[in-house]
Amino acid sequence: MKSICLLTRMLSITLIFSMLACNKEKLAERETLSAETMAAIDVQSLNGGAAVPVSWYKLELKLIKESSGFTPPVAARAIAYTGITLHEAVVWGTPWGHTLSGQLNGLSNLPKPEKWKKYNWAIAANSAMAQAIKDLFPNASAANQQLITQLEADNLAALADSCSQAEVDRSIYFGRQIATAIYQWSSTDGGKDGYLNNFPTDYVPPVGPGLWVSTPPQFQRAMLPYWGNNRLLLKFAPSDTAGAAFPAYSTDTTSAFYQAAKYVYQKGISLTPEENLIARYWADGGGTFTPPGHLIAITAQLVNDEDLSLTGAAKLFAQVGIGLNDAAILCWRHKYRYNVLRPVTYIRAQIDSSWMPLIGTPPFPSFTSGHSTFTSVSGHIMAARFGNSFSFTDHQKVPDGFAPRPFANFQAMINEAAISRVYGGIHYDFDSEVGKTAGYNLALRVLALQY
Repeated sequence: MKSICLLTRMLSITLIFSMLACNKEKLAERETLSAETMAAIDVQSLNGGAAVPVSWYKLELKLIKESSGFTPPVAARAIAYTGITLHEAVVWGTPWGHTLSGQLNGLSNLPKPEKWKKYNWAIAANSAMAQAIKDLFPNASAANQQLITQLEADNLAALADSCSQAEVDRSIYFGRQIATAIYQWSSTDGGKDGYLNNFPTDYVPPVGPGLWVSTPPQFQRAMLPYWGNNRLLLKFAPSDTAGAAFPAYSTDTTSAFYQAAKYVYQKGISLTPEENLIARYWADGGGTFTPPGHLIAITAQLVNDEDLSLTGAAKLFAQVGIGLNDAAILCWRHKYRYNVLRPVTYIRAQIDSSWMPLIGTPPFPSFTSGHSTFTSVSGHIMAARFGNSFSFTDHQKVPDGFAPRPFANFQAMINEAAISRVYGGIHYDFDSEVGKTAGYNLALRVLALQY
């Protein structure tokens, strides 16, 4: 083991000097990082620590289910800041890593580890994620708050034996520093208290032909109408061309809009058993871990199945989280910019007054599909990590009574999640197709960052 570690360090140092020779000015900041890190790297804590973040995401999914107000965009936000906190807590443990400070909107001047001091990065990750989740779920029940405290203690107990007490204390402190800095930054994005006010009473929906109205059977107020105004994590969002991608509203039976609604209606009354299953499998409605939660659960499963290192896991969790957060903002921006009525409203008015969709219609406009956008951005990010031909089986809905669901590749997952909303009767096909495109374009921006 010592010889392997020594060889790793020698190769890393050689690589650093080579890079500096090529572009010394550009890598000045990373030169300091690399030199400090060479004396502080704990190889074991990097390569054997992915179990720590996976354990925290499992608990976070429970909190999303059980904490009031964690609707899909609110859940996506929490997932994103958890991932960024994890990434920044461990990135200094590798000489080739890049902090997200300076790359994300408004994020700068994050704490740095002490020079030439040794850290256990799994312990830093554990304390950072514990603090982040406490901050992001302030309304967690007393029982779940106790679970947070217990998980932090259990993980620390499993990690601390291989370190001096000074290293343990230093690592815990650094993790908490990072979590506090990330949370302070997050509190200025416009979404901090979203869980408290999903249905603002001051919002008055626009009125007119083809515009969204509340839907049966609950007829709820509009959910998170201002979420699209939140600050994006990415500095540069993809161009918004969505408005040109859906047909003009019309009640003419020969129009493209009528035909799109008719397709939803006809599909709804003739679903095959498999299509029915697909609609229910991807429903992820109220009281569940939500669509963003489903996708971070798949991410955690693959991190575990593929035995990613701590830094590899941190990078992927950060990427998927950033994508989910900005997907929610961009999707909700579309929803309340175009205010397209839901299929149930159109079909009951123009085709069949007694028709109801298979699954409940969410309380916000139709265009674009959140499921499509969330799954597309996450699927393309995971494909970039594992490969376009990577096959996997999703086990996340087994506790809900579903069989494990296999996918030949990530595109198959994206396509199925997107069409599931048409099968469920709550989206037009154009909602889903444009959502898929938006998610893909967003994934390209996320992947362009340095991690």
